[in-house]
Order: sequence, then structure tokens, then C-alpha cells
Amino acid sequence: MDTLQTVFPILIAMAVLATAGVLVVGVVSMFRGGSFNARYSNKLMRMRIGFQALAILLLAIFYFLVRQ
Repeated sequence: MDTLQTVFPILIAMAVLATAGVLVVGVVSMFRGGSFNARYSNKLMRMRIGFQALAILLLAIFYFLVRQ
């Protein structure tokens, strides 16, 4: 159980940082416009949603494991 209490917060932090990173790239590309935005805006949105879902899932699993 000690390993899970060490590993899960790291995984959660990585998922949150990945979400923030993709969000920043998406916002910057949206403001700049151009071909990169046209090509990758939808993919970046999907990646952000995926990372958010992963972070929430990890938080929920961590909560239920620690609660027991």
C-alpha cells in the first residue's frame, strides 16, 4: 500500500501536467492561427480531454484505495 501512496500522486501529477501542457499548446496555436492550428486543433482538444479523463480516473482510484 505504501508503494501505491507514492506512485499514484506522481501519476496524477504527470496527468495534470500533460493536460496543462496540451492546453497551453492548443491555446497558443489558436491565438496564432495558421496551418498548425487548422491541422492539429481538434487532435489537441481530444488529447486534452483524454488526459483530463485519465487524471480524474487516477484520482478516483487513489481515493478508493486510500479510503479502505
